Amino acid sequence: MEKSSFASASSGELTAAVYGAGRPVRVIPLRHPLDAAVREAAASSSPSPLSAAMERARAMGPWEWAEAALPCLAWMRSYRWKEDFQADLAAGITVGVMLVPQAMSYAKLAGLHPIYGLYTGFVPLFVYAIFGSSRQLAVGPVALVSLLVSNVLGGIVNSSSELYTELAILLAFMVGILECLMALLRLGWLIRFISHSVISGFTTASAIVIGLSQIKYFLGYSVTRSSKIIPLIESIIAGIDQFSWPPFVMGSAFLVILLIMKKLGKTNKKLRFLRASGPLTAVVLGTLFVKIFRPTAISVVGEIPQGLPSFSIPRGFEHLMSLMPTAILITGVAILESVGIAKALAAKNGYELDSNKELFGLGLSNICGSFFSAYPATGSFSRSAVNHESGAKTGLSGIIMGIIICSALLFMTPLFTDIPQCALAAIVISAVTGLVDYEEAIFLWGIDKKDFFLWAMTFTTTLTFGIEIGVLVGVGFSLAFVIHESANPHIAVLGRLPGTTVYRNTLQYPEAYTYNGIVVVRVDAPIYFANISYIKDRLREYELKLPNSNRGPDVGRVYFVILEMSPVTYIDSSAVQALKDLHQEYKARDIQIAIANPNRQVHLLLSRAGIIDMIGAGWCFVRVHDAVQVCLQHVRSSSSNAIKLSPQASGNLTESPKAQQRYGFLRNLWKAQDGNGSAGDEAQSLLRQNLV
Repeated sequence: MEKSSFASASSGELTAAVYGAGRPVRVIPLRHPLDAAVREAAASSSPSPLSAAMERARAMGPWEWAEAALPCLAWMRSYRWKEDFQADLAAGITVGVMLVPQAMSYAKLAGLHPIYGLYTGFVPLFVYAIFGSSRQLAVGPVALVSLLVSNVLGGIVNSSSELYTELAILLAFMVGILECLMALLRLGWLIRFISHSVISGFTTASAIVIGLSQIKYFLGYSVTRSSKIIPLIESIIAGIDQFSWPPFVMGSAFLVILLIMKKLGKTNKKLRFLRASGPLTAVVLGTLFVKIFRPTAISVVGEIPQGLPSFSIPRGFEHLMSLMPTAILITGVAILESVGIAKALAAKNGYELDSNKELFGLGLSNICGSFFSAYPATGSFSRSAVNHESGAKTGLSGIIMGIIICSALLFMTPLFTDIPQCALAAIVISAVTGLVDYEEAIFLWGIDKKDFFLWAMTFTTTLTFGIEIGVLVGVGFSLAFVIHESANPHIAVLGRLPGTTVYRNTLQYPEAYTYNGIVVVRVDAPIYFANISYIKDRLREYELKLPNSNRGPDVGRVYFVILEMSPVTYIDSSAVQALKDLHQEYKARDIQIAIANPNRQVHLLLSRAGIIDMIGAGWCFVRVHDAVQVCLQHVRSSSSNAIKLSPQASGNLTESPKAQQRYGFLRNLWKAQDGNGSAGDEAQSLLRQNLV
């Protein structure tokens, strides 16, 4: 076969090739992104973010501006007192009753006096009801944040000192500032890099650590304060000779009661109230037992100050830098847990929720709470679920919760003196059992071993080396997987589905048609400096190791590489330079690059970089099918011109009219064939069997 070159044909040559080798191919013209009509359409359909924001601001009226500043006005304006108030009242009372004992329990978990749990469930509730955009999210102290507070402060100062409490309050102020900054700068998307498997592994390990840290109230002796499982287990074993039966029996009994009530409340709608009333039941029964029998072996909460918290400015700013990593971690937990819960509840209740407004509301609630002796608060999964199931319609349910906490602080603290410590510990353990997500690990093992590895790695490192190390390792591996996937994108060789002009991955559709001399490649990712080297290597691999083709004349090598660029959303300068180098390499080997279906931004960048002119404007197509048909015409034209009749075959044709007739029929059939069917390939096969 004669050597042919297709590289960088001019537009005129391309047209001649298309129309000169048989039946004309209809090619849809690819509009240049700088055409006036294209610029006008793009400007009208996709305005810049700044102009879009300005347009929205101009369209907002006074009421919309007020709602933007105070999200509570959105539900206040349409509040239905007859229908909504009864539901909000019932939900607020239910969750408020649940919050009182939980708040004291979580404060103990954080290493603080129980009163600070009530303070954390007081002011932040009112602030969030005004500035928060979720109507069902229940804000206040939660187990995971309490563990983080205890873990970081325990390494700085003794929990019995006044500085410990001051730093916990300062932490709330720092978390609030970070949340507000992230909301104003719209940086919540950064948390998306933490995969769900990392979050699940982290929360599962944290739940186990929380449970073990509370076991000391069951055993009746002190256990080392640590977020690592090995020191906890060693401490539990070392003090086993001090084991006391009364708190163990009482705590275990309360834990069984709580778990049974929780299970019944989840599975039976008629018994839903049991889930919320479980913590109160444990506290009431424990207090009555202590007041009646006065057991000396069971430790109690002790005196709790009566009255509302006073205004004070957070102190301890000299420890700001040592608290910063934990403040960032708590902020991340708030985004992942609170905003995730709030979005799910908003979808269930049929209203829209802005993540940045939600984060800003949480930040303000923490900032204001820090001025009234609160430690970091965030949305609680369990209380939010109970609030939703109890029928909460608006943020008024949160205000009612705050009123109940206020009433407890003003009138009920003397009753809390005799609450058994083991009852509060049972409440914490019961709450964190729902965080143990072993079912997720089983699911990941069957679906995706990579995600299971992330789950297991985060779970193991959190248990062994502590919460901060566990999170860092999990996030590090998550980012490593993201970088690896980005640097090694999926690349597919495409073929045409029979009877259509649709091109799909040949591995997924083995029956798809592919053509000799033509390779259609789809890059399923943006092309940039991190992955362009990998993409070039794969393209060279396709050139050296020809994919098995089943259509068109056998030309023995690759003459055309068609890049299907519809999935390519972005291309950078490094990739542009690499494409220029690749074009030069291909040109030296008589290989032509064709581009199909680039989006406007990519097409514009390729044009400005000179790649379109280098490749040839005639080699840019709207559809892959157009590119394949044009390339196929070139290949067939070259193959047809290269066929030479042997003297013997020529004599046979001259002597045999029947053979001449058959030759003419097959020749016309082949030339008329546009590559859409199998007849042309059949004709080609017969021609190659010395019939021509």
